[in-house]
Amino acid sequence: MFELFANIFLLVFLVYAYFTHVLEAAVSKSYMKNPSNLMPDVWPKVIIALLVICIVINIIKIFRKNKGNPKFTFKAFYQGSLAFFKSKTFLGILILVIASLILEPLGFIVTSFFILFCYGLLLGEKKIWRLLLISVGVSFLLHIIFSGLLDVTLPRGTVGFLRDFALMLENLF
Repeated sequence: MFELFANIFLLVFLVYAYFTHVLEAAVSKSYMKNPSNLMPDVWPKVIIALLVICIVINIIKIFRKNKGNPKFTFKAFYQGSLAFFKSKTFLGILILVIASLILEPLGFIVTSFFILFCYGLLLGEKKIWRLLLISVGVSFLLHIIFSGLLDVTLPRGTVGFLRDFALMLENLF
C-alpha cells in the first residue's frame, strides 16, 4: 500500500511540476527567433510525460498484483506507516531534511559535521569521542577537497563567526 501512495504522490507532483514550471517557463525572444532551435521546454515535457505513463502503468500493476490481498488495506498501511516512522530509515531521512534546512545559515562544515555525527549515532557507534574526531576530520577533509582542490564554492553560512571560519579555511588552502 505504501508503494501505491508513493506512486500517487509522484504522479501528483509531476503533474503539478508540469503545469506550474514547465508550461510557465520563460523563453527569451532571441532564442525563439531561430526556427531551428529546439525549445527548452521540449525535453522536460517529454521526460515528464514518459514518467507519468510509467507511473500509471505501475499503479495499474500494483492494483492487479494486490487484488484480493487482505494486507492491501488502509489498516495495514496505517500499521506499516507507524513502523516506518520508528525505523532507522525514517530517522536517516529526517537527518537529511534537517541538514538541508541548516545548510544555508550554518554552512557546509557544520552541516557535514551534523550529518556525519548523527549518522554515526544512528548506525550504532558507541564511542562518542571517536565519532566526534572522525566527524570533525572528515568535515574538514571534505571542505579542503572541494573548496581547495576542486575550487567549488561551498555554503559558508550566514552566522558571523561560522562564515569567518569558513573564509579563513578557504584562505589557508
